[in-house]
Amino acid sequence: MENYDFDVAVIGGGSAGYATARKTAAAGQRTVLIEAGEELGGLCILRGCMPTKALLHAADVRHQARRSSIWGLKPGEVSFDFAEVMRRKASMVEEFASYRRGQLQDGRFELIRALARFRDPHTLELDNGKAVTAEHIMISTGSRVAELPLPGLAKLGCITSDDALRLESLPKSIIVLGGGAVALEFAQFFARFDVEVTLLQRSPHILKAFDDDVAGEVEAAFREEGITVHTGCSLTDARQDGNEKVIVYERDGGQHEVRAEAVFHGLGRSPNTGSLALENGGVETERGRILCDTHMRTSTPHIFAGGDCTGPHEIVHIAIQQGEVAAHNILHPDGLLSMDYRMLISVVFTDPQTATVGHTEKTAKERGIPYLTASYPFNDHGKSIIMEAMHGFVKLLCDPESGEILGGACVGPMGGELIHEIVTAMAKRMTVAELAAVPHYHPTLAEIWTYPAEELAEKITG
Repeated sequence: MENYDFDVAVIGGGSAGYATARKTAAAGQRTVLIEAGEELGGLCILRGCMPTKALLHAADVRHQARRSSIWGLKPGEVSFDFAEVMRRKASMVEEFASYRRGQLQDGRFELIRALARFRDPHTLELDNGKAVTAEHIMISTGSRVAELPLPGLAKLGCITSDDALRLESLPKSIIVLGGGAVALEFAQFFARFDVEVTLLQRSPHILKAFDDDVAGEVEAAFREEGITVHTGCSLTDARQDGNEKVIVYERDGGQHEVRAEAVFHGLGRSPNTGSLALENGGVETERGRILCDTHMRTSTPHIFAGGDCTGPHEIVHIAIQQGEVAAHNILHPDGLLSMDYRMLISVVFTDPQTATVGHTEKTAKERGIPYLTASYPFNDHGKSIIMEAMHGFVKLLCDPESGEILGGACVGPMGGELIHEIVTAMAKRMTVAELAAVPHYHPTLAEIWTYPAEELAEKITG
């Protein structure tokens, strides 16, 4: 039997890596976690979920205050101190990060601050000149901002999401590239703090992974707020013209250009795997993404991976589940667990919020899954009318024979919260008839789910 330095070596201290290290160490495995970042905490805490949602909440509070005359309130001019907005964000991030630092440094496992790369399938070389060996290795190195698609964009000095979290002042105008969650959330944040925003998206709709009716509601809300949204755009050039940055794009057969003080790069993230020398570990990748089976095993059976570096979904709660599944399978090779993506949840924290669980109409059609669907709008729902939250709807998909809920979508007020009612229903494999029979208090936002559930229950043939 080989004599390794550690039973388990984890590369990366984010959500997936910490979940693995915590679980293997608790089971008595000699565990080391190797982290190369200047700061401890992982993407979610430092540059992702927590700081961005803090900024979005501040923007939403100001937005609601500015429109409060709807309810007969007269707050006057709602000004802001951007430095104070950012200070509160930083304070909250430090609170979360300090807690995670404590968890990583409390002695349950060894922590090494270094960059690791594979020398062979069991050996990791560190940039401090040392090396460690391990029987099992977990890769959880996260993701980084994707490369820009045009050489000219790199010369412009685009603002990334990382940069935006460090801004000391706001530009007067900005071009946002992309139509995914990061691009949309920052576009609305900038707009609600008085920045003139133009958003350019390549696909026919923003949120291309969502159903078109869902995306259309967010587009309508953005335009109503004064955000310029152009879809179906193909970027062709980028240049600096004096103090202005210029983006040239093709749309509807014609060439157009838009000018602004700044450009925001919201074109996604890429797996952070380039420095790992994965080929030395026999780990196969696809466009940088580590290929794993449902047990979170890579092409080399004793090497596992989880989180953004492997996907297929760059979501924190999925990364944690992947880390826990990997740890279980390291500990129990004769009783393997598998990841179950049946109840995949996606939330975009725009206003209106957008959330889905399970199948969308797009995915059901792509996979040939028969379904029935029904929806109900928020502009005909009592609580949302009271709130003046008129954009959006809820939608359910169910099996045509059994009535089992296959998926749900919510685009509207508190969508990220409301979707969890359908997550719970799907976890228990409830039918639409069973959901419709669950008591719901009136007036609440949650009771809106009963309307499409009742409509579908009447159509079930089985």
